Amino acid sequence: MEFDYAIAGGGSAGSALAARLSEDPKVTVCLIEAGGEGKDLLIRAPLGVITMLPGYGKFNNWAYQTVPQPGLNGRRGYQPRGRALGGSSAINAMLYVRGHPSDYDGWAADGCTGWAWDDVLPYFRNSERNERGGDRLHGADGPLHVSEQKSVRPVSQAFVDACTQMQLSRNADFNGPEQEGAGIYQVTQFHGGKREGERCSAAAAYLHPVMNRPNLKVVTRALVSRVEFDGRRATGLAYRKGTDEMTVAARREVILCGGAFNSPQLLMLSGIGPAAELRQHGIEVRHDLPGVGKNLQDHVDFVLGWKTRDTDVLGLGPIGAWKIVRDIARWRRDGSGIVASPGAEAGAFVRSDPSQIRPDLQLHFVAALVDDHSRKLHLGYGYSCHVCVLRPHSRGEVSLASGDPSAAPLIDPKFLSDERDAALLLHGAKITRRILEAPALSPYRLREVYLDGVKTDDELMAHIRSRADTVYHPSGTCKMGLDERSVVDPQLRVYGVNSLRVVDVSIMPNLIGGNTNAPAMMIAEKAADLIREAAAA
Repeated sequence: MEFDYAIAGGGSAGSALAARLSEDPKVTVCLIEAGGEGKDLLIRAPLGVITMLPGYGKFNNWAYQTVPQPGLNGRRGYQPRGRALGGSSAINAMLYVRGHPSDYDGWAADGCTGWAWDDVLPYFRNSERNERGGDRLHGADGPLHVSEQKSVRPVSQAFVDACTQMQLSRNADFNGPEQEGAGIYQVTQFHGGKREGERCSAAAAYLHPVMNRPNLKVVTRALVSRVEFDGRRATGLAYRKGTDEMTVAARREVILCGGAFNSPQLLMLSGIGPAAELRQHGIEVRHDLPGVGKNLQDHVDFVLGWKTRDTDVLGLGPIGAWKIVRDIARWRRDGSGIVASPGAEAGAFVRSDPSQIRPDLQLHFVAALVDDHSRKLHLGYGYSCHVCVLRPHSRGEVSLASGDPSAAPLIDPKFLSDERDAALLLHGAKITRRILEAPALSPYRLREVYLDGVKTDDELMAHIRSRADTVYHPSGTCKMGLDERSVVDPQLRVYGVNSLRVVDVSIMPNLIGGNTNAPAMMIAEKAADLIREAAAA
């Protein structure tokens, strides 16, 4: 098989990129994805995430683990990643958040020309079909449905009220003129038409509607094993489908869209990365590129939880089970009810100190008692609130466990290895605890889980180290930039070789202050233009 472009990975970025490039009928595109088509009911029904996120059976989920983390008492962290067309947008909480404009201005100030806020905003708008309509900051005609939540739990509204009682302002749009404040998240969920209330993954938005294009071939359940080269030029992808070893040739470019873990893994398997590490695994060095797999950044997160007598939340009990069964029919009828809930219904962006010029903490309020990524269950009913450090100082890495493409990479976020992150997370947990103790939530509070009786900073820090983990935003491992640790240039071309790009959140030089799904699609939208411009030159 030969195409103009061969894309490895059909996640949020890969789905968007394949759809955009194949809009030109004169261009041929092949997309190869390790998982399935991403159309099953558990993906389409937002509440289905509770069956996929824990990773039992690795259904639509790579379900990675980290190496032991000294900053987390030697525990292995859990890293769920989507394995289907749509990638992690098929198993996430659907929250539509772009980050703070200054994040992108910082990229440009560090030499990534063309990536300032004013440069990337048009691509966010191109992507978006916002239920509120279009304006200077939002798009109304893009493929990605961005919706209001239809059935917000009363306890989530009470959380927003509690934030205002703690002097946080209300914010109806975290992607509006100001990010700071508390409110209800908008979600990537279909609005209008027969699919009302279904998850709008990147694949559902961009790729599924165009799968019948004659110039687009999508290969699923196929694991890319390496990039093929002719000298220093990337010429295609080798992949395994079942027991068959196959290749696809690329006349113009090969593009990696595997995300923060799989894109650097694939580069290293192809001989591009830190030379000494590659030789340890018997991999012939094609180009010594020390930054591959380095610069891993993730939002380290701590969850506080409360038991409640309120049964209008997700919980383990006969009333909760009956409501879910009842609401399945409601969701299929009009897209509303608890089955349509993202779980994390409300949230806030908070400055830890008035001297901060932008929020440095993010809260996700969940109308359920979440413990260890829903892998540890509690009988009864509860609610919880995540607090994460938005711009961590800790830097980790991704490396190879072996030269076998089917082996999971070694993931070392080095959580809380920088004491500034530990201090901020402690401060954020104290702020969150005060919010959860505010009067607005008093009708719902029964007892605090884990922290009941915890009074001192040392006691709270001990709990943080025993239970903190990711909130699912790894990035930065194929850093965009101009320094010696950069992997791609501002056009996303891999240094030292030709006709090879990386297009996903691994190119982020610094992690943005917010959720990473919307930025992944923005990166793909911009990359499509960069690739078209290169072809026309």
